[in-house]
Amino acid sequence: MSAEAVPSPVEERRPQKRKTSDLARSEERLAYLLLFPTLLVIFLIAFYPLGSVFYNSLTDRTFASAREPQFIGLANYANLLGITIKELPPEIDEETGEIVRDPDTGEIDYVSPVTVLPRAPRRYRELTTFGLGGARYVVGASDVNFVRAIWDTVAFTVVTVALELVLGLGIALVVNSEFKGRGLMRVVMLVPWAIPTAVSSRMWEWMFRDTRAGFFNILFQDLGLGNGQIPFLVDRAWQLPAMITIDVWKTTPFMALLLLAGLQLISGDLYEAADVDGASRVRQFWSITLPLLRPTIAVALVFRTLDAIRVFDVFQIVLQQKRYSMATYAYYELIDGQRMGYSSAASVVIFFVIFVFAVLYIRMLGVRND
Repeated sequence: MSAEAVPSPVEERRPQKRKTSDLARSEERLAYLLLFPTLLVIFLIAFYPLGSVFYNSLTDRTFASAREPQFIGLANYANLLGITIKELPPEIDEETGEIVRDPDTGEIDYVSPVTVLPRAPRRYRELTTFGLGGARYVVGASDVNFVRAIWDTVAFTVVTVALELVLGLGIALVVNSEFKGRGLMRVVMLVPWAIPTAVSSRMWEWMFRDTRAGFFNILFQDLGLGNGQIPFLVDRAWQLPAMITIDVWKTTPFMALLLLAGLQLISGDLYEAADVDGASRVRQFWSITLPLLRPTIAVALVFRTLDAIRVFDVFQIVLQQKRYSMATYAYYELIDGQRMGYSSAASVVIFFVIFVFAVLYIRMLGVRND
């Protein structure tokens, strides 16, 4: 008598793969067929232009020119991102042969960075200098303006997003609470966001004027903090803080609106139970509000970070060519410089930076593709 094979408990619990029926395969083919026109449109309006920009970045194409472009490989990227570090030798007195020192401070005088920075195959200009281990070094860049634009854009993004998150969360918490006139407050909160950027930028440009006609110069002078002629939009030390102020004022309501939507999804029963247990408002915020609001915060950070990296309008309207963001630099290289290939390379760098931030946020959010 042959004993029948009895499946083990492990085999019983093992999930069995379902065989795909002919009907399911037919529906799958139909779905792909219906999606094909949409995918084709996406390719035409998104991927094809991106591919065209990338190809142009590998050439010396000139904007609005009939000249046939030449393929130059990665030369545009090398010029945009070329950085070198050279040690500055001390200046030597030709008569005595001794190291020259400053007569007032006694510090060593170094030769001009122009003498040590390479001039071929591409010319490098001084970006900054620093001291390390008793020596002095110069950082040179083949395109100083674009390297500074990268730094300014990243700094602008980090500071504005952080401030907007803190201020937006505070506004959302206040507006979400019960008080008389809450509906009106929600409407007023959105006014800065509703004003067109061109209008708000011109308004803030007037407020930051470096004469006594500017609002902040009048305010600071009345408070005894200046002479009424602070060059907010001329001095590099003030330019970036001014741009950050404008963007935070305009975009904080958007951040607050996103966070307010997340706060309204949190059940009030949780707070009632916390009140019964004697938890303070601060404890409720850290134990209930913040953990449950974390997904909304992450989404808000994604939107604002990606938007801030490609900032264009504020820098273009207020500063023009006094200081660049990455987007405004690419614009001026195309329109004023007529260098379409070079501008395309700058645009590809912007896309790459945005892509890196997007991937980091996806990893932080724990998005899975299974």
